[in-house]
Amino acid sequence: MKKIEAIIRPEKLEEMKKSLSLLGVHGMTVTEVKGCGNQPKQSGYYRGQQFTVDLLPKVKIEVVIPDAMEDMVIDEFFKVARTLQVGDGKIFVSTISEVYRIRTGESGENAL
Repeated sequence: MKKIEAIIRPEKLEEMKKSLSLLGVHGMTVTEVKGCGNQPKQSGYYRGQQFTVDLLPKVKIEVVIPDAMEDMVIDEFFKVARTLQVGDGKIFVSTISEVYRIRTGESGENAL
C-alpha cells in the first residue's frame, strides 16, 4: 500500500475530491496548511505598517491506496492540480506496511 500526501492550491480541492472519488478513492484526510517554497513573498500594508506574507495557504490531501493505484492517482493529481505556475505544490509517496480498521479489526487492503 502507498500513502500519497499532496500539498495543493486550496481552490483545487473540490475538483480534486471529485476526481479521486471517480477513481475509487473515497477515504482521505484533508488539512488546511500554510507553507513556503519557491513562490515569491507577498507584501501588504495593515494600519500603515508594511508586512510580508511568506507562509501561503495550501491544502494537504492524504490518501492510502493499493500499490496498483499509485500511478493512476499521481497522474490525477498532475492533471487536476497543475496550473504550471509557481506554487502548484508537491506530492510525497510513502510505503505503508499495514493498516487496521479499528471498528471491525480488518487489516490490509480490506481495511481501506
